[in-house]
Amino acid sequence: MAIEKQNLDWARHPNHHIIDSASDDMPELLLRIPNPPERLFVVGNIDALHMPALAIVGSRNPTRGGRQNAYEFAKHLGRSGFCIVSGLADGIDTAAHEGALDAGAMTVAYLGHGIDQVYPASNVELARRIALQGALCSEFPLGSNPRREHFPQRNRLISGTCLGTLVVEAAKRSGSLISARLASEQGREVFAIPGSIHNPMSRGCHQLIRQGAKLVESAADIIDELGPLAAHLLQATDESSTPGTIATNVDTEYEKLYAALSFDPATTDELARASGLTIEQVSSMLLILELEEKIEAIAGGRYSRLQK
Repeated sequence: MAIEKQNLDWARHPNHHIIDSASDDMPELLLRIPNPPERLFVVGNIDALHMPALAIVGSRNPTRGGRQNAYEFAKHLGRSGFCIVSGLADGIDTAAHEGALDAGAMTVAYLGHGIDQVYPASNVELARRIALQGALCSEFPLGSNPRREHFPQRNRLISGTCLGTLVVEAAKRSGSLISARLASEQGREVFAIPGSIHNPMSRGCHQLIRQGAKLVESAADIIDELGPLAAHLLQATDESSTPGTIATNVDTEYEKLYAALSFDPATTDELARASGLTIEQVSSMLLILELEEKIEAIAGGRYSRLQK
């Protein structure tokens, strides 16, 4: 009872929100992941949670080049219409949030502690800026301290709310690699920036690329991959007037895929052959069609149209 009163008192602030899983304000992509959050505490603009988003993650101790890459990719992708999502940590996370903010774009930080705290303390001012130009989010109760086990749990929300995850720099054993693995398990795209073979912070990215992550050299590589999916998501949520909306020939591609679907279940490979699209395009587009309740996913990685 005392906890609920504490929550109600906190939520009286006009910029504070408590979203439960049954609310329309809960990001629908998060409801599709294993173990979705039952509740989110949010400070800032709830609309930021429903924009096409890209996660940018990496080392807490990056090289100068890694930090600059995170900043520039976030700035460019933010201007292109993506919300930039990260975890408010030192290093790559901080650079990504700052790049989005400096571009005038939305950015969201998922926290590994109660939303009434800021960790690390050096990012208090950054957290204030994010709350004004995006949102801070946490599933942990008010007053929860930063704990080591909270951060991997938090990472599933960072990847789960996004269409893709970009790893900028990471050692071979890194929390960023956990985010990348979770993104892959959630059916999201994984991107990695290659680096020098002599840089220990590049080894995690090289490992991801060997495992199938998409190698990126410019923000355009990500826009080419996620643009159709992002544009369709904007259209589906009636946000196509958002500054920086990505222009694509998305309707034609979705028409090809939908025409290839029938009431008889088909695999991603079969749909790719029938539609003439790549397997990567089909995998991403199926997520949106499922969210729009036009198709259903069936055991064995098969999909079929829903009866009208």
